[in-house]
Amino acid sequence: MKIIIVGASGTIGKKVTEALRGENEIITAGSKSGDIQVDISSTESIEAFYKQTGNFDALISVTGNAYFGPLKTMTIKDFDIGLQSKVRGQVNLVLIGQHYINAKGSFTLTSGILSDDPILLGVNPAAVNGAINAFTKSAAIELENGVRINAISAGVVEDAPGYFSYFPGHIPVTMDRVTNAYYKSVFGALTGQVIQVW
Repeated sequence: MKIIIVGASGTIGKKVTEALRGENEIITAGSKSGDIQVDISSTESIEAFYKQTGNFDALISVTGNAYFGPLKTMTIKDFDIGLQSKVRGQVNLVLIGQHYINAKGSFTLTSGILSDDPILLGVNPAAVNGAINAFTKSAAIELENGVRINAISAGVVEDAPGYFSYFPGHIPVTMDRVTNAYYKSVFGALTGQVIQVW
């Protein structure tokens, strides 16, 4: 299987890449690293990216930024960080990628726990995660040729201690559980699902 992993050098992306290597052809991608570079905020960059990769069987997106900060001082520019990167970037990977993906292929996007379990300073990531989940459920009923789409919604992961202070009382999720969720999305039969790993 030919699998593209966008955000392969990140905390989760590294583990997912390791888990899927072997019998699969893996193409890693990132803004500054990987086999091929792609700027997910640019439709032109994404189009060029897919022309370079050619047809593929699965795309995993483990990328996208969001703004952590107090609502009281948040500006539309701050809020736009999550919209332009995590939402628009991942949505465009699907909108453009649907014309390159093989029949019965799959897209796996990344959202997160905050859309269901909000925290202080997390309005922006909560909103963008909710948007990704809604897009996933809706896109699943329109994608053609048996193409599937799911989103992975994980809690704070054990390999990201820098975020622990943002998540008081949350039990960090093991990387094995998170990796298995991506594996399930790619090799299982689910579509239109938000796979929760909390």
